[in-house]
Amino acid sequence: MSVEARSNSRPANAWNIALLYTLFAALSTLINIGSQMVSISLYAGPYAIPISILVGTAMGMPVRYLLDKRYIFAFQAKDLSHDGRLFVLYTGMAVLTTLIFWGVEYAFHLMFETDAMRYVGGMLGLSIGYFAKYRLDKKYVFVVRGEQGDVS
Repeated sequence: MSVEARSNSRPANAWNIALLYTLFAALSTLINIGSQMVSISLYAGPYAIPISILVGTAMGMPVRYLLDKRYIFAFQAKDLSHDGRLFVLYTGMAVLTTLIFWGVEYAFHLMFETDAMRYVGGMLGLSIGYFAKYRLDKKYVFVVRGEQGDVS
């Protein structure tokens, strides 16, 4: 028996959401990087780096999805199939916003040709990417049936 998708309607404090979103991003990053380190320690062959990136993403993304779904968007999927579709869409939004992050970081690298400015570009790109990710998830991923952008 499926449960109708719903979003908690209680108003959330914007500062609390921003703080939780930042903490969840940091936790996801730690899980990702930690998993990459473990992967590299277990396999150091010719494909170690791409494999470690995939492992890190595979470990960090589901944790971030579950935390965002519950604590940022207070969303409950209708059923397991609906949850799977949401996760795929959530992951797609993450790929899109990662491209923004990489693009800004690389643009700063090309323009200024220093590590310090590349890192500034990386921080700016991450900030833009996380802001865009939140807005995209709110509009297209964690929506109740019948709302704009619903893919159910």
